[in-house]
Amino acid sequence: MALTMSIKTLSSREVYRNRWMTVREDAIERQDGSHGIYGVVSKPDFALIIPYEGGAFHLVEQYRYPVQGRYLEFPQGMWEEHKDASPETVAAGELQEETGLVARRMTYLGHVFNAPGYSTQGMHVFLAEELSAGPQQLSPEESDLVCTRVTVEQFEQFVLEGRIKDASTLAAYSLLRMKKRLL
Repeated sequence: MALTMSIKTLSSREVYRNRWMTVREDAIERQDGSHGIYGVVSKPDFALIIPYEGGAFHLVEQYRYPVQGRYLEFPQGMWEEHKDASPETVAAGELQEETGLVARRMTYLGHVFNAPGYSTQGMHVFLAEELSAGPQQLSPEESDLVCTRVTVEQFEQFVLEGRIKDASTLAAYSLLRMKKRLL
């Protein structure tokens, strides 16, 4: 039997906003009457794409400012200017923008929350197959992005070595493995 916790929001105030996110602080009352606060980062969902062909993945590597490092990850993103775009449209667009690849077959694998302890954001995960190459269309924020092809074995080794640390990439890979789409 699953327990549900009732938390009442007493007040909410926006403390920060930019084009990618809003941060708010909520005063709350727990089921036992005690009070507290929640800091909530509101961000739109994004699409993550697993480009797969011939036993290998196409990954991107870019500098991630908050963690001051370059890491490999699956292509992913959201469209701030087109918030009404379907996850499928965003996935196809992000795949082409970041890698130059176009998928003849896109399979929806599911939706996963990134960090539900403090954020509303989730991701829609797609498996992209039957790929054809074309030019990348990188934004200024992605100007240092590099694409690389790695086998499934290399992918797993890169996780162990710390070259892949992106939680979204790891969650998507786990979802792919559980769906038994390959491997």
